[in-house]
Amino acid sequence: MADTNTSRCDLAIEAHEMLAMGKASDFSINGVKVEETEHNNYIKITRIKVDNESGARELGKPMGNYITIEMPARFYGQQEVYEEMCKACACELKSITDEMLLSQNDTVLVVGLGNDQITADALGPRVVDSLMITRHLKKYIPDEIDEGIRPLCAIAPGVLGTTGMETEEIVRSLAHEINPKLVVVIDALCSGSVERINTTVQLTDTGITPGGGVGNKRKTINAETLGVPVVAVGVPTVVDAATIAAAGMDIVMNKRNDMNIPRDEANRRDWIRSEIGEELGSMIVAPKDVDSIIGDIASVIANGINISMHEGITLADVDRYK
Repeated sequence: MADTNTSRCDLAIEAHEMLAMGKASDFSINGVKVEETEHNNYIKITRIKVDNESGARELGKPMGNYITIEMPARFYGQQEVYEEMCKACACELKSITDEMLLSQNDTVLVVGLGNDQITADALGPRVVDSLMITRHLKKYIPDEIDEGIRPLCAIAPGVLGTTGMETEEIVRSLAHEINPKLVVVIDALCSGSVERINTTVQLTDTGITPGGGVGNKRKTINAETLGVPVVAVGVPTVVDAATIAAAGMDIVMNKRNDMNIPRDEANRRDWIRSEIGEELGSMIVAPKDVDSIIGDIASVIANGINISMHEGITLADVDRYK
């Protein structure tokens, strides 16, 4: 399997970019299909489908669908862009779940992974806070609920260090009890690119391994472990120190060509990690304005889920159910 983990990236698009680096423009991988589109000229959408074991080994990702939504670097405070981002997330999430043939009476469980005491890891709990939770309403006051509202419930189970339980154990037990037809898992990711921090959303039907990008892998949450379809939604909120150093080195190398540094990006990142040592090389870094950004991006994802899971619901209707 391709060793894409050395760069600590959770994104399938970055794994593909690393393999394509230095190759011809028509580079392709057997069993991996890539399609790029744009939404309103400022949101880029890349769909990657891994449809055989050969492609999975080469890319270093399980077979399935990976959708990457890349947003403007600074959308905050721009209402029109914000609304289009919510709609783009909703549309792409619906494109995945439509294949699962859910009915409007099927329960959906949303799981917000992460530690809400650490801002860069609090994406999951923040999304849960902004969801339209309706399962109890459908159960106790069904006559007062609009048509097209699906029973949706959510939990932010915390992390192993505070609960003493693997997240997969909690989610598996909960899924067994409430019998959802779909589980949507939200988590913060690690990127191999500074530019993608807090501007990229990845959706995949392959599930997720919490903590994988930062070298703290927990038990995988997917259809195999839960017995129901799992869609994972993630945003890279951190980057490792070697990636930041590599980005800075690019700037220096563009000005000086006489430095004895690997020109290939992947090899350069590994070289930098070895040079700066284990102590600095293992650092994971978040932007200084992460507090405000996490709230904004969590709202985008939450509304993407709200719109896609409840037929006929628009952004204007969301606050009625919060």
